[in-house]
This record gives sequence, C-alpha cells and structure tokens, in this order.
Amino acid sequence: MRVALIDAGGANLGSVRYALQRLGVEPDIVRDADALDGAERIILPGVGAAAPAMAALRARGLDQALGSAAVPLLGICLGMQLLYEVSDEADTACLGLLPGRVRRLSPAPGLRIPHMGWNALTDIADTPLLRGIDEGDSVYFVHGYAAPIGEDTVAGARHGVAFSAVVQRGLRCGAQFHPERSAGAGARLLENFIRWDS
Repeated sequence: MRVALIDAGGANLGSVRYALQRLGVEPDIVRDADALDGAERIILPGVGAAAPAMAALRARGLDQALGSAAVPLLGICLGMQLLYEVSDEADTACLGLLPGRVRRLSPAPGLRIPHMGWNALTDIADTPLLRGIDEGDSVYFVHGYAAPIGEDTVAGARHGVAFSAVVQRGLRCGAQFHPERSAGAGARLLENFIRWDS
C-alpha cells in the first residue's frame, strides 16, 4: 500500500506520519504533483491558514493533481477545509472537490474560539470510514473555521453550533479533528481509511 502524505507546510505532518507508522504504514512524503504517481491513498494534513496552504499547493501543481486523483483522499483539519470550494478565511478559493463554503466559527459568551480540545462525535453515518467508531466517541479538535452540516457530512460535532466533523463524497473525505491526536477513535479512522475497499 503506497500512501502519499502531502507536505503543504502543516505543523502536524510529523505526528500524522508517526500515527501511520503505528499502523504499520510508512508513508511517502510528497512535495510536488509528480510524486503522487502510483499512490493508492492520499492524505492532505494541515495546520495553519487557508491562503498560504493553497498557495503552496498551487505552486507545486498539487491542486490540479488532487483534483484528478482517482484514489481515496483524506483531508485532515485544514486539509479537510481545503477540499471545499471556498473558505471564509481571507475569502480563499480552495480545491473545489466538495461543494460549499467553510465558515468561521462564531464566538458566543462562554465559548472559546478557536475550538480546542476533546469533543463528542454525533450523528455517525453507516460508512466504512467510520466502522468501529461510535456515537459519543471523543476526538481532538483545534480549529477556528468549519464546514456546516451538509449532504456530505457523515459525522458531526458541536461547538456553539453543529458542524461537520467527518465528510465523505465518493473517494474524497475529510476529518476536521486530528485523528493523529485522538487516541483509539482517531487511529480507527486512519486504519479504516488505509484499509478502505473503495
């Protein structure tokens, strides 16, 4: 199994790599489009801001390569947000692989933004990506923007408002939380993605 782990400058690259190694997978670190050739799984992690991350992907031709990839693709945190058409963050045009706009989380009394910490998953759909992950399982989030609940949502969470915690449309999927920091539930999602029989 050749797993391509895209280096778009995200600070969580090393921790995602280590999480995959714990599952017996040694990913290939990919920094340009040509290096995606032969990949059977693609993971786009991300921590930071949408605009510089998209600029890095475009500069390396990865935006076009991801758009034409015919293998399962998993975006993590910012990587999931980049799958959408546009983000409220600096009104950034993203990859457009999922329809919709990523919205800024709204502050409210007693509600900290960015959302940081453990939170329960809700409304879990029956999909191989979430096999063995149960309603109420807690996962670790760090984000100030999120995709609203929509037709591609397969698990939600709530921080003031409900938002998409896991999304899937065909071979394209994303986790707003950090599976590499989410103990058993996070490891299970990564393992499901690696073993997913699409």
